Amino acid sequence: MFTSDVPHLSEWAPAHWPVAPDWQPLVERFLTSDAGQSLAQFLRARLACGAIIYPPQPLRALALSALSQVKVVILGQDPYHGPGQAEGLAFSVAPGTKLPPSLRNIFKEIAQDPLLEPGAVSPPRDGSLIHWAQQGVLLLNACLSVEAGQPTSHAQRGWEVLTDDVVRAVAARDAPVVFLLWGAHAQAKRHLIEAMSKPGAGARAEHLVLTANHPSPLSARRAPQPFIGCGHFGLANAYLRRQGCAPIDW
Repeated sequence: MFTSDVPHLSEWAPAHWPVAPDWQPLVERFLTSDAGQSLAQFLRARLACGAIIYPPQPLRALALSALSQVKVVILGQDPYHGPGQAEGLAFSVAPGTKLPPSLRNIFKEIAQDPLLEPGAVSPPRDGSLIHWAQQGVLLLNACLSVEAGQPTSHAQRGWEVLTDDVVRAVAARDAPVVFLLWGAHAQAKRHLIEAMSKPGAGARAEHLVLTANHPSPLSARRAPQPFIGCGHFGLANAYLRRQGCAPIDW
């Protein structure tokens, strides 16, 4: 049940949602666009109706992972919709929150990944993935807000215009990046990455794109690409090492 002390969005106030400086121009272009203005109108209306909206900082992924530092992109669909869960990072939950099933499967896969050095991965203390974001793992949801108890309630209201531009901006960098696309929703954005990687599109780095089913228990072990056993975390680190980049401490 929602209580007033549970962190939530209190107003449409992008000026109070910090982002890394190199994301600022992209965010500002979105906020002044038709899509950004329409989103602002929608969120203000929902707040005026008393809707409880998560998370309190919708742009937090862009605050913790600067564009120039992104090494890995993990795409989610929309924030968790339970009280106290969403903290503005895909798949991550606030410290002290019970682990959602998808996140449990993510940690399970890390623990059994054969390409990660034995003993190099410590059991997680909680479900917060802030330490990933601080290493350059962009934990990006396609939609950046949601109403309490109503998954996908803010889908197709404008956030996707911004997050598509974020994916394009990362793919256009002249630096190696790993894209982890889990499930059909994330894989639908593959064309954005490939479009930026075509000759003449501006990107010169060869990115690594890995796909698998979503880590949800409904699909994690199903064909054609089971998430359990995909080895994505070790493969990502092996790729980063080959490119002369520091691996991620998963």
